[in-house]
Amino acid sequence: MSESSTDDSNRREPLASYVGRRNTPSNYSNAEENSVPDFQYFGGLKPRGTVNLEEYLEVWGVDVHPSPDEANKKQHHTELYESSNLIVRRGQPFQITITFNRAYDSGKDRLWIDFLIGRFPDITKGTYVPIYIQEQLETGKWAAKVKTTWNNTLSLSIMSPADCIVGRFRMYVAIMTPYGIRRTARDESTDIYVLFNPWCAEDAVYLDSATENEEYVLNDHGRIFYGEVNEVTSRPWVFGQFERQILDACIYILDRARMPLHTRGCPLKICRVASAMQVNAKDDGGVLVGCWDNEYRYGVAPTAWNSSVEILLQYFRTKQSVCYGQCWVFAAVFNTVLRSLGIPARAVTNFSSAHDNNANLTTDIILNEQGAKDIELTKDSIWNYHCWNECWMSRSDLPAGYGGWQVVDATPQETSEGMYRCGPASVNAIKHGQVFFPYDAPFIYAEVNSDIIYWNKQKDGSLIKGDVKTDEVGKLIVTKEIGSDGRKDITDQYKYQEGSREERMAQDSAIQYGVKKDQTVIETPMDATVDMHVPGNVFLGTNFEVAVELKNNSSEKRTMTAHFSGNVVFYTGVPKVQIKNETIKVVVKPHDVYQAQVKIKSKDYVDHLVEQSILHFLVSARVEETGQSLAVEKILSLKISKLNIKAEGPAALGREVTIVIEFANPLQKPLENLVLRIDGLDLLKPKLKIFSILHENATLTTKELFVPRRRGQRKVIASLDCDALRQVIGEMELTVV
Repeated sequence: MSESSTDDSNRREPLASYVGRRNTPSNYSNAEENSVPDFQYFGGLKPRGTVNLEEYLEVWGVDVHPSPDEANKKQHHTELYESSNLIVRRGQPFQITITFNRAYDSGKDRLWIDFLIGRFPDITKGTYVPIYIQEQLETGKWAAKVKTTWNNTLSLSIMSPADCIVGRFRMYVAIMTPYGIRRTARDESTDIYVLFNPWCAEDAVYLDSATENEEYVLNDHGRIFYGEVNEVTSRPWVFGQFERQILDACIYILDRARMPLHTRGCPLKICRVASAMQVNAKDDGGVLVGCWDNEYRYGVAPTAWNSSVEILLQYFRTKQSVCYGQCWVFAAVFNTVLRSLGIPARAVTNFSSAHDNNANLTTDIILNEQGAKDIELTKDSIWNYHCWNECWMSRSDLPAGYGGWQVVDATPQETSEGMYRCGPASVNAIKHGQVFFPYDAPFIYAEVNSDIIYWNKQKDGSLIKGDVKTDEVGKLIVTKEIGSDGRKDITDQYKYQEGSREERMAQDSAIQYGVKKDQTVIETPMDATVDMHVPGNVFLGTNFEVAVELKNNSSEKRTMTAHFSGNVVFYTGVPKVQIKNETIKVVVKPHDVYQAQVKIKSKDYVDHLVEQSILHFLVSARVEETGQSLAVEKILSLKISKLNIKAEGPAALGREVTIVIEFANPLQKPLENLVLRIDGLDLLKPKLKIFSILHENATLTTKELFVPRRRGQRKVIASLDCDALRQVIGEMELTVV
């Protein structure tokens, strides 16, 4: 039977314990005065007659000081959690107060605190922890110390070790008597959550930076970057790690994964388990069902989500995987889970991200006889962008220098040790090509630093190597800036500059440690090149042109045949439909350039778009005189009009505010069955509004009222979704006074 930290049923508490009914003298109302009828006795012998316990301590009340206004939560940086229970971070003392029937006498009374977690507490596994009173607290050990005594109250300072189990503990006060152990009754209000502690130097997740802890642990809002490398876009996201029941939902994820309780003190193991539990329920009943085919009739389109809260609470409530998610949703929800448990985390976006299907550290693109991509034979792919997470921790399983940020991918594209999961892998190890370190480093290395090789399929089915691109993968890796909504370029943390001595050394290291990489790259310079220029800032629904450039660098003429293809694609690079197919054959004079303009009309693509509104263009060219094979690919992410959100008048605590949301239809056709999702209105669930139709050239205007319940800066985030148009979002900064 698996362990669970949240299920109260069938728990087996320590032997030789008394379980009363309440923490007051009325516990014993059914027995004679000062007697204990339900007592358990050592040795199995029950003394004859009435047991008189008048001289022994009796607990009348236990106060764990769980209020966010009290010192416990403030000192442990947990005052933001919306929970009536005490939440503390391990490796740091906290205080409790016990009220007795008389004053505590340290020379006479023997008492201790019991901490228990799971159905079958076991002292050898750290799931049953008796905490004894000592003169001094010791780092690395459970212990209690008397802080103050006053009349019938005793204040204790309790210390937990910096590597203890993370989760929800049940707490009891135990008192030794000659007849056995008098123990307080089960009381959920005294349950205590213990989290990872980035502020504790002995904790594996210690992060020695106040500003970074503020951003990567305590910030419950963030940004997800997407688009393409030349047109980086971002959207706001509500992580919501402090919202009511979110911490319980995160612990439930570990329970659902049957993660042994005694391993839950290790951030590496938790990240690895949680990575598997975020993704599609292929093998583990995870949080989200992945879907990349633009068919979302049985759930919510990935582009429509604005918050992790709705997703996690639905999963926790229904115990069913939520439909649907894609990489940025997985990364955002995973970020919430990590931050809620106390592990510093951030969402990262890799633009031009390779999926190396056969682990050879190259991305192999196969072109058919006409120069178009052979979809059936090409197994590798280049994602327009891919989102994953980084979590901060030391790595005792690796040599010094490989701790810090670790890659964990909640959208694993391949199995790892039999399950769909990926990481944690040291970012520093990836940069240096140390792909033999666990976990899944070769796959991540290829995502950011593989070469693209174009193979030309011959009539007999054989493949001949053509153009090789060494700088088209991992072109930009970004995360959110600390303290602002801007983006931070962290590409240099993953890879050295292309072509540098250090980059070649890292590549050699990756090859040396068991990864086969074809190094038969054409060494002589090509005397012909092909290039393509795609315009920027192209709004959805407009016409535009793509420029194709064929250049002859030799002193002789070159006969070049170029094949141009345009496709509507998913952001994963998978084509949906071809919208353009042209062949250009031209003789280019020595040291000359030939340019052609290919017109792309709105009617060619607008009815075929999928959620990201991405167009992909490929030009492959062959030189008749030399047999050279050339190729270039470009991505165009069409710009989509945003929602306009504004407030009518100032916002004050407890007073009604009117929010106005507007959107103009950019398409020359009606939009039907629109769903408006509004987050940030101080509700656990988003506000949903449904509109049957928005005619062409029409503007949707709607108002929403809400009453702020917290002062300070906040965001209102909204998304508009329908089958014909997705990824329509908007946000508004609001200052509540």
